[in-house]
Amino acid sequence: MVPIHHPTFTAIVLAGSRASHDFVAEKSGVACKALAHINGTPMVIRVLEALQQAETISHRILCGPSWSIIEETPALHTRIDSKAIDWVAPQSSPSTSAASTLTSIPEETKVLLTTADHALLTRETIDFFCTESLASQSDVTVGLVPYSIVQEAFPQSKRTVMKFRDQGYCGCNLFAFLTPKGRAIATFWQQVEKERKRPIRLIRMLGWGAVLRYLTGRLSLHQGLAMLSKQLGMTISPVLLPFPRAAIDVDTVADLELVQRLAQEQASP
Repeated sequence: MVPIHHPTFTAIVLAGSRASHDFVAEKSGVACKALAHINGTPMVIRVLEALQQAETISHRILCGPSWSIIEETPALHTRIDSKAIDWVAPQSSPSTSAASTLTSIPEETKVLLTTADHALLTRETIDFFCTESLASQSDVTVGLVPYSIVQEAFPQSKRTVMKFRDQGYCGCNLFAFLTPKGRAIATFWQQVEKERKRPIRLIRMLGWGAVLRYLTGRLSLHQGLAMLSKQLGMTISPVLLPFPRAAIDVDTVADLELVQRLAQEQASP
């Protein structure tokens, strides 16, 4: 990994609420999932602090939660009021929130996109991902963790696994938009999100060949990204992270309990 000696990226943190009934928020007794406490600190604050510590991040933009929640959350309101971070209103979905926020950032600026429920995110993970993304010379990069190291570290944790011919991978809610061309993938993301309940339309968008090869275990990760890159007219590359905790976000109450335990262990002397 080539060291970065100056901040390069603007970071977007998606912190909107996806559902009216969120079991993580309910379990934590908070207004939205992003405010669930991990070792005494709201998840979103942990993410913002990790970004502040990272050498590759120059600016932070928080997309969500709603302003009414911000006003009732001093830890966020103070940061926004002092201009330590910027805040923009969330849209109806993660993809529309990302696309809308990207339009407010100069095209030449490199952007890191992550989420408020990435409670175990660290400076080391951020700098590794951003540095490798720059070295890839791609338009877009996506962070992935080999499932083998996630399973070894957390054998009891149920993670979503993308099964390719070479091996399985877990997502880690880290994306980099490195060129103006790369930002067009946000529009594609909106289309995929819109059609997610219409499998046939989704398959047509992705291409029958790619889908069939994936379902039959004949598609490698690099082949899949190469096909998507060709379809979208840009270069999309993976950044493989050696950190199993990077694959742990908080989608369920079980995730919340796991992350709370890991954070407590990390904080123990």
